[in-house]
Order: sequence, then C-alpha cells, then structure tokens
Amino acid sequence: MEHTQRRPAGVARASSGLMDALQRWLPKLVVAPTFILVGIGIYGYMLWTGVLSFTNSSFLPSYEFVGLEQYAKLMESERWLVASWNLAIFGGLFIGICLLIGVVLAIFLDQRIRQEGAIRTIYLYPMALSMIVTGTVWRWILNPSLGLEKLMHDWGWTSFSFDWLVDSDFAIYTIVMAAVWQASGFVMALFLAGLRGVDSSIIRAARVDGASLPVIYWKIILPSLRPVFFSSVMVLAHIAIKSFDLVMAMTSGGPGYSTDLPAVFMYAHTFTRGQMGLGSASAMLMLGAILALLVPYLYSELREKRHD
Repeated sequence: MEHTQRRPAGVARASSGLMDALQRWLPKLVVAPTFILVGIGIYGYMLWTGVLSFTNSSFLPSYEFVGLEQYAKLMESERWLVASWNLAIFGGLFIGICLLIGVVLAIFLDQRIRQEGAIRTIYLYPMALSMIVTGTVWRWILNPSLGLEKLMHDWGWTSFSFDWLVDSDFAIYTIVMAAVWQASGFVMALFLAGLRGVDSSIIRAARVDGASLPVIYWKIILPSLRPVFFSSVMVLAHIAIKSFDLVMAMTSGGPGYSTDLPAVFMYAHTFTRGQMGLGSASAMLMLGAILALLVPYLYSELREKRHD
C-alpha cells in the first residue's frame, strides 16, 4: 500500500522536473536556429572574406596564401584612392548636413506646432523609400536634359545651368544631396525623441533665470543629448561606408570613377573583374573602418554604465 502511495509522488516530481527543464531549454531551442544562421551567414562569411583577402583568389576562391600582397595592391590602386577620398567627402558632408538639418527640424517640431504629425510624416517619408528609388528619382531630377535644368529653360531661364550629375568634379556632391534628403528625417526623429525625454522643469527653471530659448537649447538641452548624437553619427557613418545602391542608381560610379565609393570598388573587383582577393581586401578595410567607429563608442558607453 505504501508503494502504491509513493509512486504518484515520484511521478509528480519527475513530471515537475521535466517541465522545469523544458521551460529552461525551450527559449534556447527556439532562438538557436537564428543564432546558427547569424553565426554562419554573417560572422562566418566575414571570417571567410578575411581569409580570402590573404589569398590570390580570382574568379573563384583559391587558398594559395600570398600574405599582405592584396592589401599592398589596394594601396597602390589609383581607383581605390579615389574611392577612399570620395568616401571622406561624401561621409563628412553627409553626416554633418544630416545632423544639422535633423537637429533644426527636431527643435522646430519640439515647439508643439500645429499639424506636427503630418509634418513629421512628410519629413520621415524618404526613409520609407529604398536607396534605389531615391537614386533613380534624383537622377531624373538632376539630369540636364530631363530635370531641373530643362524645367528652368522651359520657364525662360535659358542661362540656368546645373550639370553636376555629369561633371566629374561635382558629381559626388549630387550623391550627398540625395543621401541627405533620405536620411535627415531619420536623424530628426532620433533627436525629437531625445528632446521629448528632457525634463520640462529644467527648461522652465532656465526661463525663470532669464535664459532665451536658443541659449537653453544650445547650452542645456543639446549637450544632454550626447548619446543621441553619437548614435546618429554611428548610424550615418555605417550608411556612408556601405553606400552602394544609391551610387549605382544615380551614376554607376561615373563619370569615369569620380563617384566611386569603396563599396562600389569592392563589388566591381569581386564580381565583374574577377579579382576576388583584392575585393575581399577592400571589404575588410571597410569593416575595419566601421569597427574603428563602433568600438570606441561601445567602450565609452560600457565604461559610463560601469561608473553609474
């Protein structure tokens, strides 16, 4: 009789232990496929690209290691130097102008103006478009025979000229214009969210002390939004470094190589010129540029959290 009474208790304990184990392991089992795919599809291919950058791979991967030869060729390539210089111009102007416009728009909307929702939607709408669409539209707008220049001529301004898209000295700035149009609304949204999180009592106290609204924003509010500023810079820098589709849609890297960016260089040499080793080396340098921006930012953020 005792044996028959103890058995259900043992079964209950076993069942409870099984359920506890299932609760512990079920979340891990659910996310395991995602982690495996990310590990192989992202980090695995990063590692493979790094290996190929030290080989003499051409149209197909080859594992004959040549050391830093591909990186040396890269530094001697005039097209790579042009692409790197274009990235400096494009990235600097793109990040700077987006931050300026985004902050100004965010401050403007922070005044609780009428129709704020509609205006915010208009500013954010370009982010809903792909870079291919943005590039195609701006190529039409800036095409001398189809867009703005033709419109001015039709209106009687026959002396008006805006041929930057086909001018090798100015074509890179048309890429900046299109990229700023698309991304500045996103920066505005980030800063507007930051502004709405600022304690309103700080603003009221500053107004009581006689500080004007521009001074309050410049010396009190904006300095407190340093995390938003750094986050915006990180996102914009990442967009600038990996920009490919916008350039291909607008200029395809031309005229000549005047709008080449490292991402365009990498694609051209890896997939069209049969220089996979050289393309892999350029990809690794692009990854290094992103890490050079990301690692110090993450280090500063983690250090601040440890001190807090």
